[in-house]
Amino acid sequence: LMLALKGPRSIFPALFHRRSAAEARQIDDILGIIRLGDKRDELAANLSHGQKQWLEIGMLLAQDPKLLLVDEPVAGMTDAETEETARLLRDIARDHSVIVVEHDMHFVRELGVKVTCLHEGSVLSEGSLDFV
Repeated sequence: LMLALKGPRSIFPALFHRRSAAEARQIDDILGIIRLGDKRDELAANLSHGQKQWLEIGMLLAQDPKLLLVDEPVAGMTDAETEETARLLRDIARDHSVIVVEHDMHFVRELGVKVTCLHEGSVLSEGSLDFV
């Protein structure tokens, strides 16, 4: 993080920035998408592991990416969090391109999407999970 006392990386805009109505709406929209609307005033440190993962996904969405690449998003999650993460990523995939790198085949099955299996950087197989 680069901060300066003046200029485009000045610390002062970061300290004294007032959120616009559009920014507040975007935050509310993203909190709804990532299932954390009711946790708006909660410290991130107090969120469950799964909720922290969803928050990270929300931080990515705030940048309005064309492609969302998530690496093992359900590692360490409870079964309930894993199921909700599958729903979350399916919802996000309606409006964004999403690539998921994952070794948990139960989770991949929950996603219900086309699977590409790589081996040493090359495509080994592609299709349904049952086919692959």
